[in-house]
Amino acid sequence: MAPRRPDGRHRLPRLRHWRDWQSLAYLVALPALAAWQWVHGFQVVLYALMLFLTLGIGVIHHNHVHLRMWRGRRMNRFTDFWITLLQGHPTFVFWPAHVANHHRHRHGPKDVARTYRFGGDTNHLWGYLLHPFQAVWVLMPLFFGWLARLHQHHRGAWRYCMAQYALWLVSWTVLLAIDWRKALLFVIVPQLHGLHWLLATNYLQHAHADGRKTSRKEAPGDTRGSQLNYARNFEGLVNPLLFNIGLHTAHHENPHAHWSELTHLHHTRYRAQVAPALNEGGLVPYMVRVFVLGTVWPRFRSRSLMPPDSPIA
Repeated sequence: MAPRRPDGRHRLPRLRHWRDWQSLAYLVALPALAAWQWVHGFQVVLYALMLFLTLGIGVIHHNHVHLRMWRGRRMNRFTDFWITLLQGHPTFVFWPAHVANHHRHRHGPKDVARTYRFGGDTNHLWGYLLHPFQAVWVLMPLFFGWLARLHQHHRGAWRYCMAQYALWLVSWTVLLAIDWRKALLFVIVPQLHGLHWLLATNYLQHAHADGRKTSRKEAPGDTRGSQLNYARNFEGLVNPLLFNIGLHTAHHENPHAHWSELTHLHHTRYRAQVAPALNEGGLVPYMVRVFVLGTVWPRFRSRSLMPPDSPIA
């Protein structure tokens, strides 16, 4: 129920920023496409669009954790549960894994899912494909430890997290019982696709970036030792389509800024301070160049910004 106004009438839910109408469109379109195909059958174009929308849901989840989408508590909680249903895993996991770990340590030696933890400082196709599985392996103890502390000190928050787990498991159980083939094709596989990209994004944004904590002060225009060289930025079509997820330095430096503000922040504050090699154009051209062409021709591979003598384990 919406909150009441002073005159006793109910207030309509209000978005924090009007640009999140795009977020709402994605949140509605994904289940609509899944439901249509469940009834009418598989359509390759609609299925491809649905797979793309799973990427958007992951970014929306990320943005909603950093800055709640609504001005009212009830709508924010409803959005938590709605995203849980669409993603196939609880929304609370972003807090211990992303905010309390990744944003705190910024790809540094204490970031448990830092890309250079697994097999050295790499940036290639095999590392990209493996990273989601490696990240899950090291993040699971983080989730369980965080939940244990919640259970001990904040029972209400713990129950909220358990309710998300329950909703996810019940949704899978019911859909699999109705038609397990359709549930796998139209719900579970797209959710796993979105989860893979959600975890793999860390590799795209940080592999071969500089994960050291440096206090070196640069001369004007010298970005070789910049403290901002921990992340890679993408400046192409990925940003209008996926809520400026490519502008990663600006987001790290302003984690509570609305995603629509990141374009201005990137170009006016951070782009010139980041090593040119970390400011990429399009995401897809980057992946083709580094992960496909670079597999055969060394000249297309990226070069690490970590010095050879730095500790990377």
